[in-house]
Amino acid sequence: MIRTLARPGKEMELIELGVAELDVGERLDLAGDKESVVVILSGRVRAQVGDRDLGVAGERAGVFEGPGHAVYAPPDSSLAVVAEEDAAIAVARAPLDGGDPGRARVIGPDDQRIASAGEGNWRRSVRTILGPEHHAGRLLLGETINPPGNWSSYPPHKHDRHDPPDEVKLEEIYLFKINPKDGFGVQIRYDDRDTEAFLVRDGDIATIPRGYHPVVAAPGYELYYLWVMAGKGRDMIPRFDPLHAWVQDEG
Repeated sequence: MIRTLARPGKEMELIELGVAELDVGERLDLAGDKESVVVILSGRVRAQVGDRDLGVAGERAGVFEGPGHAVYAPPDSSLAVVAEEDAAIAVARAPLDGGDPGRARVIGPDDQRIASAGEGNWRRSVRTILGPEHHAGRLLLGETINPPGNWSSYPPHKHDRHDPPDEVKLEEIYLFKINPKDGFGVQIRYDDRDTEAFLVRDGDIATIPRGYHPVVAAPGYELYYLWVMAGKGRDMIPRFDPLHAWVQDEG
């Protein structure tokens, strides 16, 4: 059974995000008219679309161990995942808007763009599972790891106005994990209308319909977040806060 964390409504227009814990042998069926990505947070599952076996996805004990696996399914697919061992998964969905969906497939670590971003205490590791270069209709998705005390989504950036080639509108959701589990981070969201900052703990989410949105890990704790974006096309063109963009020139 999927536990829904966010769905289109008050803040989100497009993205639906949920999580599920599967016992060994448990089956989860996913169908509908939306594009879907199942991210294997821990454990291992076998994926199937219709009568076609996509193979096994997942091999890590947890998100801090290293890059993992995901399963992509286009709209109107009959996707099923069966736990080959106890597994934790996240399920992200969004409707298409004229985009060309990709084929159903397992996305492994070798299929992802894995890179270090930033400098000094805003350096982090980014695992892009489904980026603009990967075949999909609308979803963009990946994982970011902050070392203890480090910032990410930095310099602060936003992507809430559709003005290509300077900025592309994309709403976003973060799903957080903390190591050790009882730690925390701080999520900030601000624009010219308001400012807010709040603690994020293991399993929390942050919805980002608009504004700049840097996040920092508390000292002593690694911070992970699954990021999911959807909006106008699949170009990732953020606008950096001009007050703070200068740090990129100092690295």
